Amino acid sequence: MDSIGMLDPAEFTTEALCRSMLARHRDTIGVRKPEVAIRKLTVIIKAALEVSNRKGFQAMSLRDLSQISGVSMGGLYAYFDSKTTLLNMILQEVAEQVRRVLADPPGEVAADPVAHLTWLIETHIRLTEAMLPWFGFAFLEAKTFPPSERRAAADSEIETEAYFARVIERGVAEGRFRTETSPLLASLIKPLLQDWYVKRAKYRRREVAIETYIATVQDFVLRACLADRNGG
Repeated sequence: MDSIGMLDPAEFTTEALCRSMLARHRDTIGVRKPEVAIRKLTVIIKAALEVSNRKGFQAMSLRDLSQISGVSMGGLYAYFDSKTTLLNMILQEVAEQVRRVLADPPGEVAADPVAHLTWLIETHIRLTEAMLPWFGFAFLEAKTFPPSERRAAADSEIETEAYFARVIERGVAEGRFRTETSPLLASLIKPLLQDWYVKRAKYRRREVAIETYIATVQDFVLRACLADRNGG
């Protein structure tokens, strides 16, 4: 992250994310040369997200993935032993990036619940923009996941919600947020964040800039909880 609320796009290219993925799964990926592994994994993941977006992950076969990516079936098996393993690799990367980014606010942000809450909103939206195909995949495909992967996706969503819940609770305790702030507020923020990447085409047609969307969500949330709008 290069400044408050802003992400470095270079950290979230498919290649950078595949580098992170390779490091996490080094023990099970059979390609020993890191640069070769990253280059090939980048091609595979791009193809997997593209095919899933077109026909759905469940309908995609590894043979489909092989044909689209240009990687042989044997080449695919060097990276994962099944389609479910590939699914887990993608979901784990999304969850890890959310955890890495949201858990580390700048010090001046973390010191103030209002600043922290608005930072979480902006940072999450910008992260989903930077990783749009990944988040779209994780959300839109969730209903077709096997039970254990569906639970993992739900757990990741709950973990994200918890970042907001903790800040809101702290803001209430410190008198920055109203005591009657609904305990459901954190769970209601999540759909607002998801709408940006799930219904991206709608906002593109309306020519809604990401800055406008961020500011609108921030204002909406603060209206629901801020104790003193003038002081916030």
